Amino acid sequence: MIKVNKQRLSLQVYDILKKMIADHRFSPGARINVEQITKEVGASRTPVWEAVHRLIQEGLLENIPNRGVFMLTLTPKVAIELYVVREALEGLAARSAVPNANERVLKKMAKLIDDQRKMVEGGDLVGYSRLDYEFHALVYELSGNRTLLEVLGTVKNKMRPLALHITPILSRLLEDHMEILAAFQARDADRAEAAFRNHNLKMIEQIKQNMNPDEWEEVQVGHGVGKKNSNSDVGDARSK
Repeated sequence: MIKVNKQRLSLQVYDILKKMIADHRFSPGARINVEQITKEVGASRTPVWEAVHRLIQEGLLENIPNRGVFMLTLTPKVAIELYVVREALEGLAARSAVPNANERVLKKMAKLIDDQRKMVEGGDLVGYSRLDYEFHALVYELSGNRTLLEVLGTVKNKMRPLALHITPILSRLLEDHMEILAAFQARDADRAEAAFRNHNLKMIEQIKQNMNPDEWEEVQVGHGVGKKNSNSDVGDARSK
């Protein structure tokens, strides 16, 4: 009789749930129907709940007594904290990646941008998000720094529950990717780092729209957000 590796099954369910979250299957704050998930993945309750508890520990889900399991919703303050960290790490990743760029990678980056343009034109936010993830992951991998890759993966994972409407700035985000590609093509590490930092500052600016002045002031004092960055043309992230 073949014995099923329960730990492996739990990991498989975990991977399935992570992909569902990455594909925006669940909106931030939405209730997760665990019983429905159990039927959908064709597994028993135990490995599904093990996977759910792991996602709770990672800060993607929360279990509210007498209510159920929900996708976590990041507060604007926490979201900005994550973007401040991500800005620095992605800038470092870009700087480290530029010397390792080759024609094959540059062509792949260009192809991803072309595909992103189609998503923007079609208003496909889910499709754009998937391609955006691939674009950033390509740069991370190219940096050759495994520790940086792991830390960035953790930061981006924590950002999954972010409820942010980026449709109005999709074209601007796409322009950032084009600038990043141009910097890589020119083998200009300073320019690539600045472009990635700018990219994150646009997101911080967008989050700011959902914050009251007192909250924004607290973030600025605590994290130095909005201070002039010599490598950035966004500067103090004022509303445009």
